[in-house]
Amino acid sequence: MKFMSEEESAALVSHEMAFDAAREALVAVVEDAVLFPAVLAHGSAANNLVSRKSASTGTFAGLKVGSFWPGNPDIGLPRHNSVILLFDQGVGRVEWVIEAGKVNAYRTAAADAVAADALARKDAAVLAIFGAGNQALFECLAIARIRPIRQVLVVARDSARGEAFAGALRAQGLNAELSGAQDACAQADIVVTATPSREPLFAAEWIRPGTHVASMGSDAAGKQELPPALFDRAALFCDHPAQAVVMGDLQHFTGDPSRIVALGDVLLGRAEGRTSPDQITVFDSSGIALQDLTIARSLVAAKEQQTAA
Repeated sequence: MKFMSEEESAALVSHEMAFDAAREALVAVVEDAVLFPAVLAHGSAANNLVSRKSASTGTFAGLKVGSFWPGNPDIGLPRHNSVILLFDQGVGRVEWVIEAGKVNAYRTAAADAVAADALARKDAAVLAIFGAGNQALFECLAIARIRPIRQVLVVARDSARGEAFAGALRAQGLNAELSGAQDACAQADIVVTATPSREPLFAAEWIRPGTHVASMGSDAAGKQELPPALFDRAALFCDHPAQAVVMGDLQHFTGDPSRIVALGDVLLGRAEGRTSPDQITVFDSSGIALQDLTIARSLVAAKEQQTAA
């Protein structure tokens, strides 16, 4: 068994690597891959959450264990952590154990970027981000790589935290400012939600024609970031329809399930993406295990190349 520490994986990962791995995963899920049901659990304290997601293809298989310990910042540790296991397909033993806390943030944001690249208008320049946590930062940086973002509007419940987050974005070279939810939606070409919300963050009528909307925080039953009325006005896309309707934002969609399109089919040219400049597109990312496995394989390849050099 081989081991890659958090420090090693964080040093190897990049937005470019994550984007390519996410695209590979989103295509694989509509081809030969199998996703197994996600398992959601908690630690000894009910607020300490654990998830397990697993998948296999014809050539690789493994799983990711993610954890969310909300009290960790009090002792100087991040709330989120992840460990990825890759299995040796010949003998069934664990071949690689990869600590992937920071990698997980890249991996999640990369799916958002792949979707925006496929669905958002090419001239999308104003990004509204709901949330001011660690994941929101990675979402903004990933989107700014693939669209000419000239302004980021930060919507946060805590104004002080929102101002600090806007400052962090400015330090990364992005023009960012705090905004109210309705004003942000009125100006945005792309709206991204990255929160643990269990109720809609904005009203459906605030989203203007031509906007691309991505829900990145709804990854469990009961979570909700988008208003269901928005689904009636939009073309609907997700990472994996069967999972999205159980634990993604689309669990709140009561319309025709055939309207929900897997993004991988768009990437392969088997389904239409955006069909007009005025169309509203929605991408629901509940997070699939294949994202973790493809980026883990990319990390292993980078480490082996580094060792051989």
